[in-house]
Amino acid sequence: MRRVAVTGIGVISPLGNDPDEFFNNLAQGRSGIVRLHTPALAHAGKLVLENPKAHIGGAVSFDGTRLFPAPRLRMLDRVSQFALAAAAQAVRDADLAFDNTDRQRAGVFVGTGMGGAQTTDDGYFTLYGESSDRVKPYSVLMAMNNAAASWIGIEYGLNGPNLTYSTACSSSAVAIGEAARRIVSGDVDMMIAGGTEAPLTYGTLVAWDALKILATADLQDPAASCKPFAKDRTGLVLGEGAAIVVLEDWQHAQARGARVHAELVGYGLCTDASHITRPTVEGQAAAMWRALESAAMQPEDIGYINAHGTATLANDAAETAAIKKVFDAHACRVAVSSTKAMHGHLLGAAGALEFVAAVLALERQIIPPTINLHVPDPECDLDYVPGKARTGVELVAVMSNSFAFGGTNAVLICRAVKG
Repeated sequence: MRRVAVTGIGVISPLGNDPDEFFNNLAQGRSGIVRLHTPALAHAGKLVLENPKAHIGGAVSFDGTRLFPAPRLRMLDRVSQFALAAAAQAVRDADLAFDNTDRQRAGVFVGTGMGGAQTTDDGYFTLYGESSDRVKPYSVLMAMNNAAASWIGIEYGLNGPNLTYSTACSSSAVAIGEAARRIVSGDVDMMIAGGTEAPLTYGTLVAWDALKILATADLQDPAASCKPFAKDRTGLVLGEGAAIVVLEDWQHAQARGARVHAELVGYGLCTDASHITRPTVEGQAAAMWRALESAAMQPEDIGYINAHGTATLANDAAETAAIKKVFDAHACRVAVSSTKAMHGHLLGAAGALEFVAAVLALERQIIPPTINLHVPDPECDLDYVPGKARTGVELVAVMSNSFAFGGTNAVLICRAVKG
């Protein structure tokens, strides 16, 4: 079987817009969750909407005008801007020129849940808020879910498979896992894969707030509002950003002298098929088992799990039970953390960003913490690396969990590069 190398990483996140800044902030236990200043959407006095109840989020500091010329920017929703910026970093990191690449054997797989949410929001406001039909001429092209992947493919002239996965919170983990499968099967030699999301719009925040699963803002410190695995957790915090990786056939990477961050060795995929929002212990455990089987590993081979860890009451307890079911006696010894406490829940991009966090933890031998875990929950009793990063560890393999509304569970496993 062909092996899969991770040769490039790109990040746009609430904790920084490059992999080094992102991981350094994770390791320092810094939060990128802030009080949002969502525009009031007041237009000529015709309609005034107050800020939504959900007024905290993992916001990215990003100015698209510095990266894209005005004519192109008019065709790019924020979600595509993030994806293109992260892809450019990943391509640079992989030292790809594409001059000697068979572009028919290179493609793009991207995951997103909400697509061009800002464009959709703006369009509906124009239609229903202003009673006007003067929507932006490129609204369809900006809002469609496959826009980000399409733009990346166009940017680098890649003629291989170009697919967008939308499986809610596991979208980008699925995109990375399916991209790896294409390489293993021999269909392609190289893939640009990951996820992107820009859901911090008025309409999206109101819709998520209606589900009653968003966290209550911490009155003393909004940055501490997301509390995965804690007894006093109140829900998830939405975040935005993108994470993109370059995956290559191992021999292809070696032949061009590429630096390899890690080897992607395991991918598990299954579906709960029981409830649209309620997670199951059995489904999450099955995805972890399948990832271990595809990696030809035992539970004790895993030194760190980047948990899905949404800070909702149902998921954190279910994921803890699923880890116990799979890891058995090793469950109390494996380090587990949820980085969502720091960057928020990036929905369709969450799996990719957390996969990057796991890869960098493996490469740097540093386990990022679960911050805001001050009140233990008896139902969540694993080693969650509370408060402070763990350095000087000896990690050989790491796991990244992604579980979604709709029931699609995806798990990725990476192994350290020997020598």
